[in-house]
Amino acid sequence: MHRLLLVCAGLALMMLSAGLAPAQQPAPARPYKAIKVAPPQPHDDPELDAMRKTLADAAEKKDRTALTRLVVAQGFFWDRGSGNAADKNLSGIANLAAAIGLDKDSDGWDVLLGYAEEPSAAPTPEHKGAICAPADPDFDVKELADTLKATATDLGEWGYALADGVAVLAAPRAAAPTIDTLNRVLVRVLLEDKPVSAAYLRVITPAGKVGYADIDAIAPLGEDQLCYVKEGGAWKIGGYIGDGNEP
Repeated sequence: MHRLLLVCAGLALMMLSAGLAPAQQPAPARPYKAIKVAPPQPHDDPELDAMRKTLADAAEKKDRTALTRLVVAQGFFWDRGSGNAADKNLSGIANLAAAIGLDKDSDGWDVLLGYAEEPSAAPTPEHKGAICAPADPDFDVKELADTLKATATDLGEWGYALADGVAVLAAPRAAAPTIDTLNRVLVRVLLEDKPVSAAYLRVITPAGKVGYADIDAIAPLGEDQLCYVKEGGAWKIGGYIGDGNEP
């Protein structure tokens, strides 16, 4: 598992040991400590950049043959919460297709294109030599654990602002008054079954104010990752970390 999945597991154990069950209903809005976040940085590797451009081209054209050449033939890993979900009897491309839902509908190609265009990446300690994207942001895990306990929330309710000065509006429309602003900090997101807008997220700021932030200005924690490994001196897709498209 990558760092944030391990963080999530560790936080769950901490909450259980403290007699706290995971939140079932959204906890009331309340102020919390502003935890600074250093966003993921671009990974500087010209060879990997070139490979990802080829991957983007294959994804845009939905070219299965070209994609297959960019995936390891064997040894593909798929880290889910329960362990390695990759089928050792299947090829690398078959396991990748299962992870991102490539054979279910066209959305899998869009997912793949998003990974190809992701500039950040970082090594994962669980798989020597693997580089996974997107990279995780950097923040104080202990501060987050304390905040989860104080707000009676879980990790799935949190994201982070991608820039300083993100406006939090009174309503989900650009002309609404600004009630607060977010710098590069963790932010609590109020998940809604039926969002009132596809362009805005309902958030609670560290000051405890409830408002709406541009959905493109807030990134989730613990995103799924596509991993690359060197095979025969060339970068190839070697694994996937997260639940992916599987139920």
